Amino acid sequence: MAAEDEAELNLLECRVCFERYGLGGQRRPRNLPCGHVLCRGCVEALGGSERRRLECPFCRRACGSAETSDCLPLLQLLELLEVLGPAGGSVPSALGRSGGGAAGPVPAGLGLRLSLGGWGSLVNPTGVAACRRSGRLAVAHDGKKRIHVFGPSGFCLQRFGERGDAGSDIKYPLDVTVTLDGHVVVTDVGDRSVKAFDFEGRGVLAVQEGFCLPWGLDATPESEIILTDSEAGALYRLTADFKKGKLKKCQMIQSQLISPRGVAVSHTSGAIVVIEHLKAQGLNNSGTRVKIFSAEMDLIGQMDSFGLNLVFPSKIYSTAVAFDKEDHIIVTDVCSQAVICLGKPEEFPIFNPLISHGLSYPVGLTYMANNSLVVLDGGDHSIKIYSST
Repeated sequence: MAAEDEAELNLLECRVCFERYGLGGQRRPRNLPCGHVLCRGCVEALGGSERRRLECPFCRRACGSAETSDCLPLLQLLELLEVLGPAGGSVPSALGRSGGGAAGPVPAGLGLRLSLGGWGSLVNPTGVAACRRSGRLAVAHDGKKRIHVFGPSGFCLQRFGERGDAGSDIKYPLDVTVTLDGHVVVTDVGDRSVKAFDFEGRGVLAVQEGFCLPWGLDATPESEIILTDSEAGALYRLTADFKKGKLKKCQMIQSQLISPRGVAVSHTSGAIVVIEHLKAQGLNNSGTRVKIFSAEMDLIGQMDSFGLNLVFPSKIYSTAVAFDKEDHIIVTDVCSQAVICLGKPEEFPIFNPLISHGLSYPVGLTYMANNSLVVLDGGDHSIKIYSST
């Protein structure tokens, strides 16, 4: 068996029962607090009939069954493999790792200016955000310190948010945003909350308003937070005084969405764009849908993967979204390892590839104040900053 095939086998199989992980049921991958991953069936078997305490079979750390959580990076990879289908359904192809070959050039007009992080510095990063005033970047990942803050030059200025139950701890971050008044806001799926910190890592507010699976978020020019709840199929607006650590209002502004995840707010028009992850009815039937709402939450446009395929003859699976300075909608596509411009809300959709080479598994996207494009690449655990040449 080739080494590449063995790596795929190890990644997609539970190391206790050696069954392949799945999206549901007993084979769904679960994180233990120690960082090891088992399938749900093995977690339940190790916990005994009362399902109270279990011991990790690898490091012997004890934990409660309630302390385990879904291993979202693996689940996202399984979703992507299902979208690609049998023809492209291998881990190397899904992550854009062809086993050799240098990355091709970036299209003229947009050049790679800086690359940060990498394995060891960042571990399975899930979200990135930029502070428009200071130029600092905040990244959410699965390392010991959950949030890393980088300066404009690429130097790591701060690390904070350990796994734990204290107010300044973060169990499992999914996304991050930065408000104009300088607060880092994180979705923590570990305890289904939204947490806010200052840039020194001091926790100022934790919001638990009955969220089911808080996922993506973005900050408005007024420092309000737009939040997706993937399991509830809802969109929320959070209004808070972060300096005083006080939540003023938590309002559901849209419901009946299908597994909404990525979200972005236009600082020009107030429009909101959401990425829905459509439920799979079988191989090749799952995909994503981009929905655009006006500032008044009127639906003004939408396009699913099938419709986008009419514009671009390839499968498109969007994982992140942002608005650029000119109000264009920008999405990442993990199928083609690309970043694509879909046009302004009033001209949506058009198709204009911005980056088509050099990415492995783009999972995050944001713009800096100078309109530099920041891409979070989960394939090589890095941040890549592009600017006009």
